[in-house]
Amino acid sequence: MIRRNFAWRSVAVLGAASLALGACSNDKKEPATGSSSAATSAAGDGVLKVGTLLPQTGSLAFLGPPEFAGVKLAVKDINAAGGVLGKDVVESDTDSGDTSTDIASQSVNKLLAEKADVIIGAASSSVSLSVIDKITGAGVVQISPANTSDQFTTYNDKGLYFRTAPPDQLQGRVLGDLIVADGNAKVGLLVMQDSYGTGLAKSARAAIESGGGQVVAEEVYDPKAADFSAEVGKIKAANPDAIVMIGFDETKKIVPKLVEAGLTAKTKKWYFVDGNLSNYGDEFPKGTFEGAKGTLPGAKATDEFQKQLLTVDPALKDFSYSAESYDATILTALAATAAKSDAPGEYSKQLAAVSKGGDKCTTFKDCKALLDAGKDIDYDGLSGPIEWNDAGDPAEATIGIYQYGADNKYKNVAYQAGKIG
Repeated sequence: MIRRNFAWRSVAVLGAASLALGACSNDKKEPATGSSSAATSAAGDGVLKVGTLLPQTGSLAFLGPPEFAGVKLAVKDINAAGGVLGKDVVESDTDSGDTSTDIASQSVNKLLAEKADVIIGAASSSVSLSVIDKITGAGVVQISPANTSDQFTTYNDKGLYFRTAPPDQLQGRVLGDLIVADGNAKVGLLVMQDSYGTGLAKSARAAIESGGGQVVAEEVYDPKAADFSAEVGKIKAANPDAIVMIGFDETKKIVPKLVEAGLTAKTKKWYFVDGNLSNYGDEFPKGTFEGAKGTLPGAKATDEFQKQLLTVDPALKDFSYSAESYDATILTALAATAAKSDAPGEYSKQLAAVSKGGDKCTTFKDCKALLDAGKDIDYDGLSGPIEWNDAGDPAEATIGIYQYGADNKYKNVAYQAGKIG
């Protein structure tokens, strides 16, 4: 069994109660992700090829634009600083879709045929689980900017899978503690049936119960269902103080059913997660989400970073996981620079090394200069310090807490940063 301890420290808490945080564990087959026993890897050709497997369609399509923008900005910055191995990085974009289609598998086939050295994605944990064996089995590195399922921590990935988003145990703990801190004694959970939904619900339930709260109903649903009246009815019958929605785009169908049942954000406290924390705006009547809260892994996207992202996508309105996507790409380029090779089997051994334990640097240009001078580096990214551990998980992470206004849009009210021991 692999056990991780979570020691937390509060950062920039703005108008939110302090949250008590604790420890969790997870089991699965060995070896752990990020281990040095990589598969027979694809051969390098001197040109670092970055493939993206991110949602252009499907239930997480709203996360696609900021993730694509993060990768594109990183490639732009890398090439402006001289590229990798003296050549520009090449990018190829594909759609991950969701688990209701076979789009991800087809996209991976395309990227592998193009001899991608790294595949950035997918956003959905379930989508990644459906293609991870195909990617790592081909000896190619996969780095997700948004996978949070605990299953990846000890997945048998041949040392080729990494992520810049933290495991769900962290978000679940923050979410559960937030719910209890808000004074909710009885909680109802509406949970999407997949590895992300049930895994996050498990962690949130543990935090709620350890904090003295009670989960009075947990309804696991098929996200492809046409109607959610039955699940909402069971939640109403349990009469919770708070309702937690753990899911994706199907949340747009659930919310009207809650309102019809009298379970509004004003009569019950609503909580969302990264899979459905979206600026719903005019999609719903004004005030529908007012007062609701949600959690989202990731540090604040600075004003300067947002401005730079808008240069590659002027239509961008959401910045979720943009920093994680940017950092995944930068770290790949730095590892290839350190290894003096774009071959996944070679540079994958440097991925953890360039994220910790050396001279601190925060841009590709500065980090590359240190590497060229023969220095060890420690890249601290826009999403956080990262510092990949032996499992390919970030050893430090930040979870943001957000609240909706009358305009059905959310704003940050607090950040919680913590380490995985």
